[in-house]
Amino acid sequence: MQNTQPRPKDLQAGKGRVLSVLGERATLKLTGDESDGSCATVEVSTPPQVGPPLHVHQREDEVLYVLEGMYEIRVGGRVVPAPPGTFAFLPRDIPHTYTNVGYRTGKLLVTIAPAGCERFLEEISLCAADVSLDRERLCTIARKYGIDIL
Repeated sequence: MQNTQPRPKDLQAGKGRVLSVLGERATLKLTGDESDGSCATVEVSTPPQVGPPLHVHQREDEVLYVLEGMYEIRVGGRVVPAPPGTFAFLPRDIPHTYTNVGYRTGKLLVTIAPAGCERFLEEISLCAADVSLDRERLCTIARKYGIDIL
């Protein structure tokens, strides 16, 4: 944490830094640098039948809110159908993932607390642009950020 007073921030629709992450479009709305490390918020656009691999965060909790589309959220052995308006709290240390099971691109609002995971997204985005990102490289990068790909 920077130990400074965070400044208010607002963004209009469609604004924010856009990253390409494992087939999804991640738009950074709030970063740890802007929130003094307390949280980060990312708007994620997910094509049909796409989602991250099953994984576990050691440091962060996540909150998912479905804005558009039809998702399936897997958390702790449960499978939750997730149409628009679905809210899901995904605590650290519990395996989870989501998949857009609809026929159109879906959209999620993801809040991560504390912040830091957005740096993982940034690194993955840079790697994917330079070289093919195989599973071994993905797992190595994820471990740097306290994430285990299962």
